[in-house]
Amino acid sequence: MSQANIPNISPVINLTVGQTVPLLLSSIALEELALAHIVNAEAEKIQFVLGTLTPTLNTYSPVTVTLDNLLAINSSVRLTLRDVIKKEMLLQFKLEDVLALIGITP
Repeated sequence: MSQANIPNISPVINLTVGQTVPLLLSSIALEELALAHIVNAEAEKIQFVLGTLTPTLNTYSPVTVTLDNLLAINSSVRLTLRDVIKKEMLLQFKLEDVLALIGITP
C-alpha cells in the first residue's frame, strides 16, 4: 500500500483559495483511497471464509463453512459497506462544495 504525502503545514496558516483547493481535493482523494482499502479488506474477508483467498504468508486456515458462518460474515460485511456508503455520500457533498468554490458545475 502506498503512504499518503501531505505537505507540512505550520500552525500559522496563510492560504489563498487557490492553495486550499488542491489540499481539499487531496483530502477527498485520500479518504477515497482509505475507503477502497476497507472495501478490499471486506472482499478478502469473504474470500477467506469461502476458502478462495489466494494463498499468502498467513498461516490461518478458514473456519468450516456453515450457513451460520456465512450469515455472520454477510452481516458484518453489510454493516461495514453501509458505513462506507455513508462516507461516500459525505465525500460527494464535500467534492460538490469544492467544485462550487472554484466555479465548476458538476
